[in-house]
Amino acid sequence: MDTKPLEEPPIAGTEVDTLLGALERNRRTFAWKCGGLDAAGLTRQHPPSTVTLGGLLKHLALVEDDYFTGRLHDRELGAPWDAVDWDANPDWDWESAADDSPDQLMALWQASVERSRHAVAEALTTRGVDQLAKRVSRDGRAPSLRFILVDMIEEYARHTGHADLIRESIDGLVGEGAPRGDAPA
Repeated sequence: MDTKPLEEPPIAGTEVDTLLGALERNRRTFAWKCGGLDAAGLTRQHPPSTVTLGGLLKHLALVEDDYFTGRLHDRELGAPWDAVDWDANPDWDWESAADDSPDQLMALWQASVERSRHAVAEALTTRGVDQLAKRVSRDGRAPSLRFILVDMIEEYARHTGHADLIRESIDGLVGEGAPRGDAPA
């Protein structure tokens, strides 16, 4: 497997390359929507929603780690997730983002994405997308890697839509898909 992430799904590629390419395109677009903003930009809301770009960055960092480290490999999550009392504050990722600098938020998200890339590559060295996650869900079922990848693509697509509206309200940035090489990830 190539270690450089795909920028988009290949037009006629394998299932794995199509899924990973779609995920990477969504990540790149999301990073573009969140990039280059100061703390005021990352904490700006688009009423009536209370969602912020900073909250989205931190939330998606958590989802990356939860899906690929926690669920796929059944490994404990590291900092900052391991120190959170999720029962006391289930929205900690969203709410605590306002306390972090833009650099901290982007670094947290980028590190989570990188861990996810390695976790998926590790899983694909032994089995394909049919393999089941090592951690079962609350209902006792284990999702396939295929399901996890599709779910993650959907998670990014939904939240990139939120990010698009918020970013447009900040500085008018609109568009579909980040220009190649323009977004950190």
